[in-house]
Amino acid sequence: MPGSRTGRPPVQRPVRRPAARPQRDNPLLRLHTRARKAWDRPLTAYYLILGGSALITVLGLVMVYSASQITALQMSLPGSFFFRKQFLAAVIGGVLLLIASRMPVKLHRALAYPILAGAVCLMALVQVPGIGMAVNGNQNWISLGGSFQIQPSEFGKLALVLWGADLLARKQDKRLLAQWKHMLVPLVPVAFMLLGLIMLGGDMGTAIILTAILFGLLWTAGAPTRLFVGVLSIAAAIGVILIRTSPNRMARLQCIGATDPGPGDACWQAVHGIYALASGGIFGSGLGASVEKWGQLPEAHTDFIFAVTGEELGLAGTLSVLALFAALGYAGIRVAGRTEDPFVRYAAGGVTTWITAQAVINIGAVLGLLPIAGVPLPLFSYGGSALLPTMFAIGLLIAFARDEPAARAALAMRHPRFGRKRGAGGFVPDRSPRRWNTMRRRASAARPSGER
Repeated sequence: MPGSRTGRPPVQRPVRRPAARPQRDNPLLRLHTRARKAWDRPLTAYYLILGGSALITVLGLVMVYSASQITALQMSLPGSFFFRKQFLAAVIGGVLLLIASRMPVKLHRALAYPILAGAVCLMALVQVPGIGMAVNGNQNWISLGGSFQIQPSEFGKLALVLWGADLLARKQDKRLLAQWKHMLVPLVPVAFMLLGLIMLGGDMGTAIILTAILFGLLWTAGAPTRLFVGVLSIAAAIGVILIRTSPNRMARLQCIGATDPGPGDACWQAVHGIYALASGGIFGSGLGASVEKWGQLPEAHTDFIFAVTGEELGLAGTLSVLALFAALGYAGIRVAGRTEDPFVRYAAGGVTTWITAQAVINIGAVLGLLPIAGVPLPLFSYGGSALLPTMFAIGLLIAFARDEPAARAALAMRHPRFGRKRGAGGFVPDRSPRRWNTMRRRASAARPSGER
């Protein structure tokens, strides 16, 4: 054979390649990979909403107790007066959250119109002499007897979210949202009616939140840019007129970034909120050790509770609160983006816009970046009227997050009682303990004796 003297074929020697250099273990890359895997898990949004809202509520109860003691004693009340009322509201809100998280989507849609009608009636009763009452100059409260009051405008936020989501979902099913008149009517007129009832009482802060919810619904529905900008321009023009015609609102606008109380102490609250944050340092002065809450900082347990948190828990405490709200907002966006149900998408987008916008406005006012709007920090500030509808809205997000096909399948594997329920992809396999133990015994008996 050519090429070989013995007639044998030539031996093919393997080509030796230089050994690949072992890659260095990058801890940042490994951490990034693990974080991506954790974010992509089907139950991430469910646990973020449940855990984040629970931590915010518990930390809020602690800070309400700390920030309200001096105020209660100055009013000749027990030191735990405001805490007990907030704790009672949190318990009732927890029941509402549990009910909302267990209700099917059809029942949520069925409650949209009754909640809207009830909210409109209550908001109209506020303007009736002898029924409505004014607090801090705003006529937006109804007395329930004793020290209990209710603010119907807080329930108007929940009503607009549910009703607006149901309306847009019905129009999308009929393919009507491509026409601008169906996008706006009757959503915008009803929202303006709610805004009018709120502004009759002079509550500019709640009106801003309601406007943000309206824009959130329009944005989630895919409103054209020119339509969105048009509605935003009209709302901005109305807001400018309302601000310029009110000396109180103009004074609040002038206190943005103020470092001195000014003539007549017009910026007293804004400046002392900055003082509280600045004196907290990195880890704060400790729970209960705030100085500003001793009469220097008005509304220390309501609108400016974030300032007391910064003074007592420091930068670490305030960043923790911000991280919890950021996680809650991310989870809500994820729920809205991954669902195929239009009602769930609109409702999740509306609730996320509501909570995120209200948190940004409250914290921005405390930091001196925005005018003081008089809105509480969601799930954190004192106020049962704000806590109850917000916790019901959190229950909505939990129900939506758990109703995803992948999340339902994961829950069926972890909790056997979910295995008998029908999900979006059909029946989930039965994983009851008795059935699971039987399958495990059969699998063990089928293996050879040496592998058992």
